[in-house]
Amino acid sequence: MSDTRIEHVRLGEVEVIRVVEWQGAYLPPAEMFPTAPAGLWEEHAEWLVPDHWRRAEDRTVVALQSWVLRGGGQTVVIDTGVGHDRDRPGMGPFHRGRSRLLALLGEAGVPPESVDFVVNTHLHVDHVGWNTVDAGGEWVPSFPHATYLIPAADDAHYGPARGYGHGRQPADRLVYEDSVAPVHRAGQSLLWEGTHRVNDFLTLESAPGHTPGSSVARLASGGDRAVFVGDLVHSPVQIVAPCHHSNSCLDPARAARSRHRVLARAADERALLVPGHFGGPGALEVRRAGGGFTLGAWAAFGPGTG
Repeated sequence: MSDTRIEHVRLGEVEVIRVVEWQGAYLPPAEMFPTAPAGLWEEHAEWLVPDHWRRAEDRTVVALQSWVLRGGGQTVVIDTGVGHDRDRPGMGPFHRGRSRLLALLGEAGVPPESVDFVVNTHLHVDHVGWNTVDAGGEWVPSFPHATYLIPAADDAHYGPARGYGHGRQPADRLVYEDSVAPVHRAGQSLLWEGTHRVNDFLTLESAPGHTPGSSVARLASGGDRAVFVGDLVHSPVQIVAPCHHSNSCLDPARAARSRHRVLARAADERALLVPGHFGGPGALEVRRAGGGFTLGAWAAFGPGTG
C-alpha cells in the first residue's frame, strides 16, 4: 500500500485535514461485498476505475486515513488507524503493520498534545490503533490531553463484558487491551450513546449495524455540512446500492437501514459524505435519484489550508 498524503479543505470556520496513511488494492469485490453482483461493478466502471476498483486485478481500492477538524480553538481527530507493529494474528496486513500516523499528524501541524478530542467511530482494528503508544512496555494514550469519545455499545461488545466480541475474532481482545483499555485506565475516555454534542461544530450520532455502536460525526459550520461516516460506506457502490453490506458488518440488515437514513439526510442537507476508506478524492456529495441515490460532486481537497 502507498500514496501517503496530507490534504486540506475548509468547511465554514472549520479546517478539515485528511491524513492518508496508505491507499491501494485490497480485496476482490466479491469477497468484500458478498451480496453485490459482479454486474454492479461493470455497470459503474466509468467512475469506479481507478480510484475505487482496479478492474484488471478485480480488486477494490481502499484508503486508511484519519481526519482532523480544527475550529473554535479546538482540535478533533476522527479515527486513528491500525497503529504501529501491533500483534494482530489472522488480520493480514494489520499484523505487525508499519505506520507513521503520528509523524504525519506532526507534518500537518497537529502534534499529539494539541488534540482536544479523539473520536472512534467504532472499535474495529483499523480505527483505534493509534489511540495509544508503547511507552517502555506500557500502552498509554497517544494524545495526552484528549478526551476519547467511544460508543458505549461497542465498548460493551468488544470489552470483557461481552467476551471481547464474543470471541468472533481472536485479535479483538488484543485490540481492546492495547488500544482501548489503556485509555480507560488513564481516565481519558467518555462513553456515549444515542447522540453526543462534542463542541459548537460537531455532534456524534449512533448508526448501528456495522458494529453495535457504529456512529457518524456531523459537522455544521456556517452554511457547510459534512458527515463522517466511518465504515457505514466502504465503497461508492454502496451509495447507488445501499442494500449491499461489507464482509465486516456484524448486522447487515441494521447497517443497511442506518446507511439509507444517513445517505438520505446527507442528500437533503447537501452535506459532504466523508467515509473512512474511500480512495481518490475521499469524500463527496450525495444526490437523490428516483427512489435511491447517486454520486454528486467530489470534495476539493488541496495542499493548503482552504
